[in-house]
Amino acid sequence: MAKRKLNVGLLTLGMVATNFYFVFDPEKIDENGKKHVICFDPGDRGKYIYDYLSEKDFVVDLILLTHGHFDHIGGVEELKELTGAKVGCYEKEIAICQDPHLNLSNYYGMNLGITPDVTYRDGDIIEAADLSCKLIATPGHTSGGCCYYFEDADILISGDTLFEESVGRTDFPTSSTSELVRSVTERLFVLPDETYVYPGHGEMTTIGHEKEYNPFF
Repeated sequence: MAKRKLNVGLLTLGMVATNFYFVFDPEKIDENGKKHVICFDPGDRGKYIYDYLSEKDFVVDLILLTHGHFDHIGGVEELKELTGAKVGCYEKEIAICQDPHLNLSNYYGMNLGITPDVTYRDGDIIEAADLSCKLIATPGHTSGGCCYYFEDADILISGDTLFEESVGRTDFPTSSTSELVRSVTERLFVLPDETYVYPGHGEMTTIGHEKEYNPFF
């Protein structure tokens, strides 16, 4: 079956160069000439994100989080306020989103906490912006970390679970090395080798490349 051709936009933001993604179907344009997107991990500068997307005729329909660390949620409230879009995350990540100690923001002189509007379970299919993705629970970097899989387009938004030839750190509150290894091997490496992986930091990769070259496995 032919795969759907979706576009993945990227802005790299914040003190630790976090990747903010927006996914859209370039063929779908509404009656006002706008393209609708799902956003992932607005880690900083919510107004800048909004202005950037608005100038390019994008409308934010949903904001999704791979996990609740400060560098992935710092722009959430501003972007939510400006767009009116709801914020969603895996149900087991709420405490980290809300707690400045668990989300590490207090280590950087911030007191950052957000409360998502919607929570999802492992395996839930999320539909917005004429797109559909599946939440895959991948605990390890945090206890409620997750990835989002667009099966019809071979796209995975992997957050800080899987990087190009690396993985997320496991020395933070709620982290677990054994859980992270299990998440990648049992939940991600079973995806098709041609799946494009868009990580929370660094460059894009593929599942096939990581299975062969990632030194952690």
